[in-house]
Amino acid sequence: MAFLVSPAPVTLTGSLVELRPLDPSHADGLIDAVTEGDLWKNAWYTSVPSPDGVVAEIDRRISLIETGEMVPFTAFDATGRVLGMTSFYDLEADVPRLHIGYTWNRPSAHGTGTNAESKLLLMQHAFETLGVFRVGLTTQWVNFQSRAAIERLGAKQDGVMRAMSRYRNGALRDSVEFSIIEPEWPAVKANLEARLAKRR
Repeated sequence: MAFLVSPAPVTLTGSLVELRPLDPSHADGLIDAVTEGDLWKNAWYTSVPSPDGVVAEIDRRISLIETGEMVPFTAFDATGRVLGMTSFYDLEADVPRLHIGYTWNRPSAHGTGTNAESKLLLMQHAFETLGVFRVGLTTQWVNFQSRAAIERLGAKQDGVMRAMSRYRNGALRDSVEFSIIEPEWPAVKANLEARLAKRR
């Protein structure tokens, strides 16, 4: 088995959000996004970089494109304002499968439908263009907001992986693994489209 199309940077456009290939020119907008509400301090259990770590995080994610380990995106709203970052990662052609994650968005974007549309765009590209069989989504046990959002997508919880890694503060991190497989995609897509139609 293999991907139908090799995963590569691409622009994915919806009505609420546009996902563009991550680029160093997005740094100022991303710094503004992590600074809003001190997101980088308050979301200590996530992958949100500090303002002075944004450029290094952009460089890190872009370097993983070359090795085939990640396809990173910057999320923009309909006005062109930077919302945050997300990525395809853990790409495995033998299944084929991938994960969507390393996602964060500025606080004022929460609850606006932009994250749901981002997931719709990413999963539609994964299932319908790349030809994946499984999309995985992993979050942290303590990130109740993220867990609830993933469940609302229609993903099923596969399990809890305890003490998988450490947080920045040294505490052990438990991860929760969810997935959507190809036969489930039509129902998941219809649910997301119905949710987003209420916002248009």
